[in-house]
Amino acid sequence: MRVELPRGVTVGHHTDREAWTGCTVVLLPEGAVAAAEVRGGGPGTRESELLAPAANAPGVHAVLLTGGSAFGLGAADGVMAHLAARGIGYPVPGGPVPLVFAAVVFDLMLGDGAVRPDAAAAAAACEAAGTEVARGSVGVGTGCTVGKLRGPAGWTKGGLGAATLRAGDVTLTALAAVNPIGDVLAEDGSVAAGVWTGDGYTRTTDLLVRGERPRRLQREATTLVCVLTDARLDKREAWLVARAGSAGVARAVSPSATAGDGDLVVCAATGDVPADPWVLSALAPEVVAAAIRDGVRSATGAPGCPSASERG
Repeated sequence: MRVELPRGVTVGHHTDREAWTGCTVVLLPEGAVAAAEVRGGGPGTRESELLAPAANAPGVHAVLLTGGSAFGLGAADGVMAHLAARGIGYPVPGGPVPLVFAAVVFDLMLGDGAVRPDAAAAAAACEAAGTEVARGSVGVGTGCTVGKLRGPAGWTKGGLGAATLRAGDVTLTALAAVNPIGDVLAEDGSVAAGVWTGDGYTRTTDLLVRGERPRRLQREATTLVCVLTDARLDKREAWLVARAGSAGVARAVSPSATAGDGDLVVCAATGDVPADPWVLSALAPEVVAAAIRDGVRSATGAPGCPSASERG
């Protein structure tokens, strides 16, 4: 699958395969507009209000998706330092102030939970940023898992997915960190990755109907999506595309947007190509769902957590 980024956008990863955690940074060009829609009841974010439609700033200079749960939010300092050293940021008398939105997944149960992405890890991701997007068990996808209702005994490896859809002259690309408690559903509605019961997958919702319950309210379930486009959108229009993109999460993840999820969608638009915002809103769920499915199909297994391809 070929992933195309809008002109001026670069993506970089830091991957720690010893601790099984990592982070992914999206660096945006000057003038990019960005907004976000949060659907999950348990998000972990930094500077999220910058992406509200009513916020003064038109967008942010970078988006950081990171492991480490709330600890990982500190890694955004490394992105800020990287940008500030290059004179990138909101102009103020004391020097440019980079605006960085960060969102986290909970990956502390896989690998070494005492190791979390920090400022140095995020700075390394910035240094590695380019136009080629590695996918699977890399960056923020390194420690992602799916199908967690029964804990590690039945979970399957998640990852970072990506997909591109072109509509005329407009490019629409989604990046997705796939770390839900529930299942990732294939195009036909079957389970592509989820709770493994020994001889196949059983839907999380079916298990809940039968009476199974998690040991506690799950706050370890998150699908983070970044929709990137070269379309010319204002902030309200970018928010509407992000809002529509949330439907793609619901198509590909079940259950989603529960009280314990951190599910959210960011839309960042570089403004190079005139476009109909309604068309982008209609297509956003398609590319978001495709990126989520790619996240589990591209993933490679971790110790104690096989990938979907290894499950067979």
